[in-house]
Amino acid sequence: MCRHIAYLGPSVALGELLTEPPHSLVRQSWAPRRQRYGTVNADGFGVGWYAEGDPVPGRYRRPGPVWGDRTFADLARVVRSTALLAAVRDATEAGEDGEAAAAPFAAGRLLFSHNGAVEGWPLSMAPLAAALPPAELLGLAARCDSALIWALVRHRLADGDALPQAVADTVLDVAAAAPESRLNLLVTDGTTIVATAWGDTLSYLSGPGPRTVVASEPYDDDPRWRTVADRTLLTATRTDVLLTPLKEPLA
Repeated sequence: MCRHIAYLGPSVALGELLTEPPHSLVRQSWAPRRQRYGTVNADGFGVGWYAEGDPVPGRYRRPGPVWGDRTFADLARVVRSTALLAAVRDATEAGEDGEAAAAPFAAGRLLFSHNGAVEGWPLSMAPLAAALPPAELLGLAARCDSALIWALVRHRLADGDALPQAVADTVLDVAAAAPESRLNLLVTDGTTIVATAWGDTLSYLSGPGPRTVVASEPYDDDPRWRTVADRTLLTATRTDVLLTPLKEPLA
């Protein structure tokens, strides 16, 4: 159910990460190597990136398969950035949201993606949704589980939680409400990456130099890629990666 990737490091063309590697995110849209659920990610895609001197990222999203979008190929060739988040989508259910349901979602300087699915959606999430202010529910970007999860993360941030804590606690809340959910979340603010491995694959690559990539699966066969254990919170900068076990919610 989707593949995603985030990058922090020296300025690179988007294509160096998203189109050129032998197992790039674009290739993962039709031939993922480690995806546990689904085989084709053709229900939308998007990329968000940061321009020098502007903390608010730009985004390019579309509802169809990434391999058929020539504009994206041009954009990936010429646009450069020191931080990005991109995703290709395999929708849990057919819907009418189209581009609005394609990651990355955004709020201020933050970009967000969800790889997975909420068990029993939407009824299983009703208690968590009911705890949100009506304005936040009405402002959901799309009528999908990922959009609601993103609203829950943002609500915790507005209450003062640090980004890693907001992400971790949201995963635990959703897992308690819908225990068989797959909740691989990925968030960046352009300087830090926060991610979870919860029910699907996650890997990271550090170096060479001040450079970190976090992805659903490696885009090449570099032996420095490391697999993140399930039920783990990852917090990374350009130079450091911290892995913290996530405890199962109490039944």
